[in-house]
Amino acid sequence: MLKLNGTGFMPSVLTLIGIPGLESVQFWIGIPFCAMYIIAVCGNSLLLVIIKAERSLHEPMYIFLAMLGATDIALSTCILPKMLGVFWFHLSQIYFDACLLQMWLIHSLQCIESGILLAMALDRYVAICDPLRHAVIFTHEFLTQIGVGVTLRAALFVAPCVILLKFWLKFYRTTVVLHSYCEHMAIVKLAADDVRINEIYGLFVAFSILGLDVIFITLSYIRIFITVFSLPQKEARFKAFNTCIAHICVFLEFYLLGFFSFFTHRFGFHIPSYIHILLSNLYLLVPALLNPIVYGVKTKQIRNGVSKIFYSKNPS
Repeated sequence: MLKLNGTGFMPSVLTLIGIPGLESVQFWIGIPFCAMYIIAVCGNSLLLVIIKAERSLHEPMYIFLAMLGATDIALSTCILPKMLGVFWFHLSQIYFDACLLQMWLIHSLQCIESGILLAMALDRYVAICDPLRHAVIFTHEFLTQIGVGVTLRAALFVAPCVILLKFWLKFYRTTVVLHSYCEHMAIVKLAADDVRINEIYGLFVAFSILGLDVIFITLSYIRIFITVFSLPQKEARFKAFNTCIAHICVFLEFYLLGFFSFFTHRFGFHIPSYIHILLSNLYLLVPALLNPIVYGVKTKQIRNGVSKIFYSKNPS
């Protein structure tokens, strides 16, 4: 590391602690985390294979689901290998620039996932509230534009967090990161400089992306419920409502865990640090684990695709 003066330095290498206070049992904590990661990757990969193989699933709802699955695989892969290296093999050191890259990828992918959930809510809104225009609006070209848009939005909004850490903060008190991966606030707290700009911009990104997405998703489902309950036939109401259940479950699991982790990390000063870290880890792993299970259970077309892969008989 490069020493600058007596009050601080600019680090070249950081040390990830893992879960502060639970270092003695991190080896055992890594086992369920590894199992969750394997199930998440296999489940989402299977989802992608089914959607690609079944032409009947080349519809907006399932294309968004494929985007969500790919994002979940990328997000969990960004943290788990390094985290398990810390837990199992004590490979706790990480280059400062590599840590910033991991931070940018993690927070960008979180924002991408939020954007995809918003797109899925809007897709259901148009499909139920204005079905005649659904095919006209949600063309394959428009789906591509949505995918590019949510990716650029995430990458550009999160990039200043990296720039501020790299070029604005010049002095650091320590190289020890009290976290199991490179999270924005965990790195900011290492600095000896004034970090108010970093904190304010982090809050701005959280509320301008995740906050606004939650508002629009909530408004979409409120409008959907009003339309569904106004349908004259009970069977039609049940069918329309059933198409939204899986989306609502995924929406709740992602945002409830996310906001609880976000607020406890910034304002839960009386909550033990290991609770913060465990919540942060679960926030990144649980949605990736549950999403393919939720959609597999609630979506008949996905279940049929799984059956074709595992239970189809050889014609010969």
